Amino acid sequence: MATLKDVAKEAGLTTSTVSRVLNNRGYISDNARKKVDDAMKKLNYQPNEAARSLHNKSTNTIGLIVPHIYHPYFGKMISCLEAQAYGKGYKVLLSNSQCTHEREEEYIKMCINNNVAGIVLCSGSVALEVFDGIDIPVITIERFLDNGTASVECDNRQGGALAAEKLIACGCKNLLHVGNIGIFSMPADLRTEGFREVCERENIPFVEVLTDHSEYSSMHYGEKLERVLRENPETDGIFANSDVIAAQTLQVCRKLQIAVPEQMKIIGFDDVNVAVLTTPQLTSIHQPVEEMAEIALNLLSDSIAGKMVPRRTVMPVYLVEREST
Repeated sequence: MATLKDVAKEAGLTTSTVSRVLNNRGYISDNARKKVDDAMKKLNYQPNEAARSLHNKSTNTIGLIVPHIYHPYFGKMISCLEAQAYGKGYKVLLSNSQCTHEREEEYIKMCINNNVAGIVLCSGSVALEVFDGIDIPVITIERFLDNGTASVECDNRQGGALAAEKLIACGCKNLLHVGNIGIFSMPADLRTEGFREVCERENIPFVEVLTDHSEYSSMHYGEKLERVLRENPETDGIFANSDVIAAQTLQVCRKLQIAVPEQMKIIGFDDVNVAVLTTPQLTSIHQPVEEMAEIALNLLSDSIAGKMVPRRTVMPVYLVEREST
């Protein structure tokens, strides 16, 4: 098995220089980095991550905690975050909390015990106290923590307003909004506030429907959607808090023989792959997931390097019109 000395000899460099390249310490020329990289590949050298962790007090691994793996939005976010992390030389330790406080706390402790360089948290129900005293960067996505390092969010209020404005412009007179989880207070709640503000300003009647934790976890909204539409037969426009909810709304409309978009206009949120896999395709509020992932990893990388970073970054959203409106 190749050693650090073997890599140094193959690269024509000192062992101290190779060590600095592997640990990203001090100035290192691009030429030296390339020599070390080529030598490692030729010798199939694998750095000892455990030893590097003990020496540096942290690894080149970052913890990523999400509430869902199979949800389309989180699937896309995970993919984008992993790609950004890989480009910056980090490995990802992925944890799926399944929306439970206990798991989230366990995974945060696991990350700390494994000396991760930082944590990206996409899961929003863990208590603030868990982060007290953590001396590594914690970047949150779609949640702001007073004791976190920085957050990246989309402009949820703007998204809700855009959805209401579009439905009203399409001639809808009785609107329905399906979305917020009644238990937690999250940035996504602002989608409802933006939607409500436009409806009240334009004097358009609307109904707000809360979802519960079990529906969010299972992504099964059909029964509630059917019941609400039967109770509100005058509804002609729906804004759903996610494309998953919007897609299931399409299914319920078909079951109830409500034609979309002729009798019902539907708008989702996120603009993930689900939006173009339905018939008709979904109009959706586009959340800039790729850009949010890039910013989150830049914030994390800068924080690890000891740089000052902005506490809160809010990204604009926009409406993508398709067949459902």
